[in-house]
Amino acid sequence: MTSLNNTVSSVTKRIVERSRKPRQHYLQGVEQSSSKSAQRGGLSCTNIAHAVATAPANDKLILHAEHQPNLAIVSSYNEMLSAHQPFVSYPDVIKAAARQAGATAQFAGGTPAMCDGVTQGQPGMELSLFSRDIIAMSTAIALSHNMFDAGVYLGVCDKIVPGLLIGALSFGHLPAVFVPAGPMTTGLSNKEKARTRQKFAEGKATRQELLESESKSYHGPGTCTFYGTANSNQMLMEIMGLHLPGAAFINPGTPLRESLTAAAATRALQLTSRGNEYTPVAHVVDEKAIVNAIIGLLATGGSTNHTLHLVAIARAAGIIIDWNDFDELSHVIPSLTHVYPSGQADVNQFHAAGGIALVIRELLDAGLLHDDVKTVAGDGGLRRYTQEPWLDDGTLAWREGPDKALDDSIIATVDEPFMADGGLRLMQGNLGRAVVKTSAIREQHRVVKAPAEIFHSQAALKQAFERDELNHDFVAVIAYQGPRANGMPELHQLTPILGVLLDRGHKVALVTDGRMSGASGKVPAAIHVSPECLLDGPLAKVRKGDMIEFNTYTGELNALVDTDEWNARKVEQPDLSANEDTGRLLFSGFRAHVSTAETGAISAFSV
Repeated sequence: MTSLNNTVSSVTKRIVERSRKPRQHYLQGVEQSSSKSAQRGGLSCTNIAHAVATAPANDKLILHAEHQPNLAIVSSYNEMLSAHQPFVSYPDVIKAAARQAGATAQFAGGTPAMCDGVTQGQPGMELSLFSRDIIAMSTAIALSHNMFDAGVYLGVCDKIVPGLLIGALSFGHLPAVFVPAGPMTTGLSNKEKARTRQKFAEGKATRQELLESESKSYHGPGTCTFYGTANSNQMLMEIMGLHLPGAAFINPGTPLRESLTAAAATRALQLTSRGNEYTPVAHVVDEKAIVNAIIGLLATGGSTNHTLHLVAIARAAGIIIDWNDFDELSHVIPSLTHVYPSGQADVNQFHAAGGIALVIRELLDAGLLHDDVKTVAGDGGLRRYTQEPWLDDGTLAWREGPDKALDDSIIATVDEPFMADGGLRLMQGNLGRAVVKTSAIREQHRVVKAPAEIFHSQAALKQAFERDELNHDFVAVIAYQGPRANGMPELHQLTPILGVLLDRGHKVALVTDGRMSGASGKVPAAIHVSPECLLDGPLAKVRKGDMIEFNTYTGELNALVDTDEWNARKVEQPDLSANEDTGRLLFSGFRAHVSTAETGAISAFSV
C-alpha cells in the first residue's frame, strides 16, 4: 500500500487540530439528533395525518406502520436550467425504487436554482452567491418535518450543490445521496465558442453570429459541457463519496442514467438507521473528505468558486479550512486534466478518456488522496470510486475503470502531469489576500508589472475598451465587487475583452474583490481579494497609474507605492445605491452580515 504524501498528511492534521472544537460541537449535535427515537415516532397523530394526507393508499399504510424508511426528495428542478430540467422525472423514479424495496419516498421540497449563464453581466448576478445560502435554508425547511430517514438531493450547478450539501449537513444525522443529471451531449467546441465571443467583443462578429454560436454550444438537456463550477461540483460529490461511483458524467435521458437514479434511492434506504449500514452525512463529510475535495479540485483544474464553497461546506460540518491549505496542497498536487478552460476537451471527452475514476486511481496510487474514508458506496473506501457503472444485460453493475487514459492529451499521469502543481495559488501582499487559477495561463502571462486602471464595474471597463482606451499594458482593478458591496457577482464579461488585449500582445491582468466565472481561463486574475473594498480593504487605495506587481510564481500581489504615501491614503467610497434595485434590496440583510471571501462568504450561519 502506498503511503500518504507528507504534505497531504500534515495539512490534514493541521485542519483536524484547527477544527477540534467546532467539529466536536457539530458532532455532538448530530449525536443528539440521531439518538432520538425514529423521527416519525416523535410526531403526533395530527402531525402524521398532515404529512401523509395526499400519499397513495399503500404508501400511507407503510408510513403509518413506521417500520420502513422514508426518503426525502429535495430537488432544484426548474425547466429554465438545462442541467436541472431532466430532474422533472426523477421523483417518480425514486418513489418507484423505494416502493420496490418496501419503503417510501416523498418530495420534501424544492429549492431555487438560478442560472449564472443567464444572469452573467446582469443585475440578477448580484443575487447569485447569496442563493447558495437560500438553497441551504430551503433544504433545511424541506427536512424540518421530521418525517425522513435519509435524503436524496437533486442538483448540479454552481451555488446549488453547495447549498444542498450545507442544508443536508444541518441535518447531519440523516444519510445523504446526491443525484446528478449529467452533461448535455457535445455541441460546438469550446474553442470555437470562445473564438466567436472574442470576435464579437472586437466588433468582428454580429450579434446573430454570436447567438448562433452560443445556441450550438448550449443546445439541450444537461449540464454545460465545459469544466466550470457545475461540473466541478459533480467531481467533488464523487471524490467526497456522496455520489454512487461513476455517476457524475452520464448523459441524461439514457438507460444508465435512469438506472443510477433508481440505485441512488435504493442505496439511500440501505444507509438509514433502520438498517445495518447506518451512514449519516456528518460522518461522510469529515476532515479527510474535505482534503480529498481540495485535492480533486486542484488535480482537475476545477472552479475557483470552490475556494468559497468548499470553505462554507466545511464550516457547515464544523471544519475550518483556509486558502493556505489550498495553496500548500497545490504545491504537491499535479494537474492531471486538460478540460476546457484548461484544455480543449469537454467533460464528455474527459469521461470517455477515463474520467473521474481514472483521476482518483492515479491520485490514490500516488498516495495523494485519503482512501480510508466513509462513502455512500459502503465498504472499500475511496477505492470504490475507481469503478465505473455499466448495464450488464440491462442490470446496473460496476466494473473496474480504466487504468490508463484512452487519450493522454486529456488525462495525464502523476508521473508525467500537465503541470507539476495544482494550478491554484494564494496571492498576498499590500493589496490583501487573493487566489489565482494558473492552470490555463500561459507562461508569458504569469508575471505582470503594469500600471493600474481603476473601474467600479465590468460595464465601465467594457466602455473604456469600446472607446479604444485600453490598448496598452495595464492591470485592471475592479473594486467594490465583494460580498458586502454588491453580492460578489461573477465578472465573466471581462474574459473576452481582456483575452483580446492579451492576443494583441499587451501585458494584462485583473485584480478584484469580486469573482470570475468557473470557466475563467487564460487571463491572469487575482480574485476574491480580501478584505473587500467596502470593509476598507487596501485594494480600494489603488489609484490610476500605480504600478502593480502580479507574480503567480512567488504569489506576490502588491501596489508599488511608497509605504508612507500608501499608509496616508484615504479611501473614498463610490455611490453604491444602485445595488439596491430590482430585487436586490431583499438581500441587503445578507450583505450586511456576510463573512469574508476566505471564510466562505457565509451569510446564513457561522462557525
